[in-house]
Amino acid sequence: MELKVALCQFDMVWEDTAANLRTAGRMVAEADADLVILPEMFATGFVPDSCRIAQTMSGEIVQEMIRWSKTTGKAVAGGLVVEESGRYCNRLLFVKPSGEIAYCDKRHLYSINGEEADITPGRERVVVEYGGIRFLLQVCYDLRFPVWSRCRNDYDAIIYVASWPAGRRDVWRTLLRARAIENQAYVLGVNRTGDDPRLHYSGDSAVIGCKGETLAEAGEGETLLTARLDMDELRRFREKFPAWRDADDFDLK
Repeated sequence: MELKVALCQFDMVWEDTAANLRTAGRMVAEADADLVILPEMFATGFVPDSCRIAQTMSGEIVQEMIRWSKTTGKAVAGGLVVEESGRYCNRLLFVKPSGEIAYCDKRHLYSINGEEADITPGRERVVVEYGGIRFLLQVCYDLRFPVWSRCRNDYDAIIYVASWPAGRRDVWRTLLRARAIENQAYVLGVNRTGDDPRLHYSGDSAVIGCKGETLAEAGEGETLLTARLDMDELRRFREKFPAWRDADDFDLK
């Protein structure tokens, strides 16, 4: 069993939702894939004052994602800031062609730039099944915290959507591989590229195999990165080298 994935790496126009939706919609349409993944806050850029760019789940960004998925027959995943009952969440949505939506909220907020002042941290660990593969949903800074993404025989691949700056690109590349190796899982890391008023982003989106090998990797610039996830290969590797049997038990509080 195989599933073809596409990672959409592009330079966002700062706080220009209409322009970014045009770019994202074009890339979703062009992608030769079953699942298309967009970066964190793909329609706005990573705006520190997140309340200003938040939308509801019935807003334009979510509605466009639903439309793209239905019209193309592809699942579409991507991030935005959502407002719900006066709370704001940095949310990763996974939209299926059927219209079904799964989502997770970023758990680890980037306190270094004050993200926790506006955003409510996620509390639920979310796994969504699509095309016979179970995906764990994670957002950017969550990548640094391995306990939250530890595989407990409940997923096959991790999706990380990010706005990860170029100054820490080696950390991004290293941690994607670490999460794949320690969890014996595919890792899909999609990052933005280009510049915002504060930072430069180098992209480096990647698909990492369950042994830590690079299946596809982007440099800088707009890239539509594709790869195939092979579930039979993953099962064979987990059976041949069942390191997961020796993992420590733990509880998340």
